[in-house]
Amino acid sequence: MILGQTEICVDRVVIFFLTFARSSLTVIARYERQKTISTLKYSRQSESIKVCLQGRKDHPTADMLYTDVRKEFPNISLGTVYRNLSLLSELGEIKRLTTGDGPDRFDGDTSTHHHFICRKCHCVTDLTMRDISEIKNVAAENFRGTIEDYSVNFYGICENCKNHPGNV
Repeated sequence: MILGQTEICVDRVVIFFLTFARSSLTVIARYERQKTISTLKYSRQSESIKVCLQGRKDHPTADMLYTDVRKEFPNISLGTVYRNLSLLSELGEIKRLTTGDGPDRFDGDTSTHHHFICRKCHCVTDLTMRDISEIKNVAAENFRGTIEDYSVNFYGICENCKNHPGNV
């Protein structure tokens, strides 16, 4: 016998519970409380990863971030770091940089800027250069859609690999 219907909004998702007995409601309430605690932990870990990334200019890999974040959260797993980086990237709060054969790198600076990616050691460097935003207009000349943004990566051999070819 259905005793009532409960509607709970969690993270913009409305969940409906049909209450069959008082004990069922208690179990559901405990589950929701545990889910909230887990969500708060996830948020603190996610924020820590984001802050750590924003404080770096070396475009670290997930493994590099994992090493740093473990200082604050010793029990965090590498999988949690990867999941949070994917989520932050999907939300546009960080940038994921694919380096070809090397591991993905991450950038906490989401402003429009350009990168150099070394084909040997896969390091990523921010490039300081004149404004090239006219590239959007050039690309739009023969494109019927709307270009909203762009990113430019330059590839080659970094100074370190060029000067020390046997080290990589």
